[in-house]
Amino acid sequence: MTDTTREDQVWEGWLTGGSSLLEEINASVRFDYRLAQQDIDGSIAHAHMLAKCEVISPAEAEQIVAGLEQIRGEIKSGDFTFDPGLEDVHMNVEARLRDLIGPTAGRLHTARSRNDQVAVDARLWVRDAIDRLDALLVRVIEVIADRAEAHHADVMPGFTHLQCAQPVTIGHHLLAYGEMFLRDRDRLRSARRRLDESPLGAAALAGTGYPIDPYDTARRLGFRGVTHNSLDAVSDRDFILDYLSAGATLAVHVSRLGEEMVIWSTPQFGFIKLPEDLCAGSSIMPQKRNPDLPELMRAKSGRIFGDLMALLTVMKGLPLAYSRDMQEDKEALFDAADNLELSVRAVEAMLRGITFRPEKTRSDAALGNTVATDVADWLVAERGLPFREAHSVVGGLVKWLGVQGRELKDSSPAELADFDALFEALPAEVLTVEYAVARRTSPGGTSPVLVRKAAVELRRRNAEIN
Repeated sequence: MTDTTREDQVWEGWLTGGSSLLEEINASVRFDYRLAQQDIDGSIAHAHMLAKCEVISPAEAEQIVAGLEQIRGEIKSGDFTFDPGLEDVHMNVEARLRDLIGPTAGRLHTARSRNDQVAVDARLWVRDAIDRLDALLVRVIEVIADRAEAHHADVMPGFTHLQCAQPVTIGHHLLAYGEMFLRDRDRLRSARRRLDESPLGAAALAGTGYPIDPYDTARRLGFRGVTHNSLDAVSDRDFILDYLSAGATLAVHVSRLGEEMVIWSTPQFGFIKLPEDLCAGSSIMPQKRNPDLPELMRAKSGRIFGDLMALLTVMKGLPLAYSRDMQEDKEALFDAADNLELSVRAVEAMLRGITFRPEKTRSDAALGNTVATDVADWLVAERGLPFREAHSVVGGLVKWLGVQGRELKDSSPAELADFDALFEALPAEVLTVEYAVARRTSPGGTSPVLVRKAAVELRRRNAEIN
């Protein structure tokens, strides 16, 4: 080992150096370089605090901070070379700082361990990731509210078991996703509130004997407080699990929307036309418009679930405090964050780009006797039948019509009266899908009047979450 190499080993002493295999499996800089900006932020806050507490001199702190800011600039400009031989992002930054300012760089690690250092870096990174994802969801919900308002009265089939059930409106259906994504925002904000404590000061696991002020570093880094237990501070990865868990639920919602877009865009459904710039062609079939983007929205969920499961499995058996296993949190975190943000951007693009076909959705909304419940409700209200009896009568009517190859949409009240005199004087409008949606005025219902109000309310609630 050369002298230069030995100087780069911060834990020289009785250890003589690891094998190449140990170095290879230990090295994490190929992925944790993404923590560089957060690492520099944490180190600058720590240096200022050490000077304030007179652990290091103001001049030393000034020299350290200047060096760190230079490194920040080198990283942003692409002039910084991350060396896998230095193991991780923290050692790379520290080694470069030593190149720039000499032995004073060693003062920075006073009253700090890599354990609390990486913990604060990760918290800062997840906090930023939550804010980025939340901002994307704000935009998605705005698009949903706009499109729901535009289609507040356009009727479409509502499904259960993917069978025609009752008519709803396009706007009402879209607003269901608005509610899902609003809950996703709430889950993310909740995760952000829980992680909002600085672990700096926990050191390796037991705290430190230096006269430090962790509240000072917390304030400088924008945390609302500090962690309460040094063991927990360096052992905790709940904040990553919270983010991945919220992300997994969000991925479910993205996947369900992607699935509906795939189905709706088929010629058999024909409810929407996908934007051409978000479709792909076929290598052999010239007519194809493949819904690649919504299919990948659907598929990304499996990858995000896997990232969550990977970290749960890593953490489940670890004793307190830090174990090297926890290094495996980063790749799952970064992969999930990248794919979540990509997926939500895809959702926004699809929602902005699709063209609905209200004439087709309205026509299909009447298929499958979807107004049968409304006819049964009329029997309850106008003929005084118990609902279960009305249900049975209308069920028999539907079967009778089916034998003739007809549905309620093909029938007149007079024809229904041929089946049962109970249907005499049935208003013709009861057999229309417009009547079915208009009468559903219960809170959260699909009445066009309510849908328009709900779109406005969704915008308000979206703006109020913080």
